[in-house]
Amino acid sequence: MLAYLLLIFNASFVIINSAVCSIAICIIAIFKLLLPTAKLKAKGTEAANKMMWVWATVNAGILALSNRVEWDVQGGENLKKDGWYLLISNHLSWTDIVVLCCVFKDRIPMPKFFLKQQLLYVPFIGMACWALDMPFMRRYSREYLLRNPDKRGQDLQTTRRSCAKFKHTPTTVVNYVEGTRFTQDKQSKSRAGYQHLLQPKSGGIAYTLAAMGEQFENIIDVTLAYPENTNKPFKDMLMGRMTKIVVRVKVLPVDERVLGDYFNDKPYKRQFQQWLGDVWQEKDQVLQEIHDPS
Repeated sequence: MLAYLLLIFNASFVIINSAVCSIAICIIAIFKLLLPTAKLKAKGTEAANKMMWVWATVNAGILALSNRVEWDVQGGENLKKDGWYLLISNHLSWTDIVVLCCVFKDRIPMPKFFLKQQLLYVPFIGMACWALDMPFMRRYSREYLLRNPDKRGQDLQTTRRSCAKFKHTPTTVVNYVEGTRFTQDKQSKSRAGYQHLLQPKSGGIAYTLAAMGEQFENIIDVTLAYPENTNKPFKDMLMGRMTKIVVRVKVLPVDERVLGDYFNDKPYKRQFQQWLGDVWQEKDQVLQEIHDPS
């Protein structure tokens, strides 16, 4: 009974926190549109990012007060708040966004997530994400692109337009490389050969690197796990049942292995896919060690 009361209380508090911070960010965005110079607009962006930091800090407080969590965070000690980073991660739950913001909010620029177009229409949150210049992506199926070839390449154009806004403000761009949340059902159907991951999709990260790869100082490879709350981590977090959060951070260089013409250079494309496959294979091994330390 207490757990369900906590669920209602925490869910309500998260919604209120999200609504208040989203409205504040949207108000800042309106003022930002009216500002006359790029320098003043940058100050507006800084203020909006600060409100996202407040949102993350309040969520961290809810997590800390409601759960007796053992945090196991390793790596990424030399990251900095004024850098440019591409952050890649496995994706398990809505909890991932909260955890990433909690872990990195004081270590790197506030994360900017690639979001599905449908999220733009979510009350409060969609407008706030738009105001924070987060990229909204409309995914087209292979069949749709065959029928409408003029739509091919639009994701790259959208990514370039979005990333152009990040070139003058230190930014962390987050890409969930699997493209969807991990479930055992999806994993069994994927036949990708991983125990704890889905097949990585190289196109999304390639879009980002094509748009601003040389500006990124590093790629931050994050591995997330909730070893004692694997089934419904977000619900468990809201109910005060989250017990352990494991985060492994590995900082990778931005070098010739990830800089190239992915869309027109086939040898480079194969090289890039091999690089990403190696990263994912190592991540799967890390997850195996987390879930089965023996």
